[in-house]
Amino acid sequence: MKSLKTSLGHLKKNSVLSKNLFFILLVTIIPATSFAQTATGFGLKGGLNYNANGDYFESIGSNARNPDRNIGYHFGVFGKIGKQVYFRPELVYSSTKSDYNDDSFKMQKLDAPMLVGLKVIGPVSIFGGPSFQYILDTEFEGIAIREVANDFTVGLNFGIGLNLNKLGIDLRYERGFNNNEATFLGNNGIGTSRLDTRPDQLILSLSLIL
Repeated sequence: MKSLKTSLGHLKKNSVLSKNLFFILLVTIIPATSFAQTATGFGLKGGLNYNANGDYFESIGSNARNPDRNIGYHFGVFGKIGKQVYFRPELVYSSTKSDYNDDSFKMQKLDAPMLVGLKVIGPVSIFGGPSFQYILDTEFEGIAIREVANDFTVGLNFGIGLNLNKLGIDLRYERGFNNNEATFLGNNGIGTSRLDTRPDQLILSLSLIL
């Protein structure tokens, strides 16, 4: 009888121990899974740009014409490493358009923001960092512009984001650091016109970690 009670006692202890181990394992796995989904991963992103480039001078010495803002778009890929503080590199194709009265300037470029973010409260985070830009193509009223001062430039990118599990949305501002002029013949074929291709834009993005 005593042996039976001893066996039952061991069995009960083992059962309690197994439950405790299972609970500990569960508590360990759930945060790890959540971390993998929300903090670290590779994904896709896309959205809209509300943008303008710099001033346009119709000829040397003429008054500057300020651009009207227009809607563009972007799409690309990104990575996210970290939780409370994270690193987020991106590679994005962007198409922008600026209107100068009756003339339009279009630009296609590759952007590579290298962002550092900080989770501030709940799902909300702030981020910022340099954005490396490579100009793929420029066009002013149907004329391809070949003489751009620098195809490769650097700007600043910062904003605020909301991350819900694998889904994220962010609003950011991007600004080029230095003038980057494109030069070409004026509309009348006389004189040289200049246009600052430096971007100045608000960017709204939706992202998904795969």
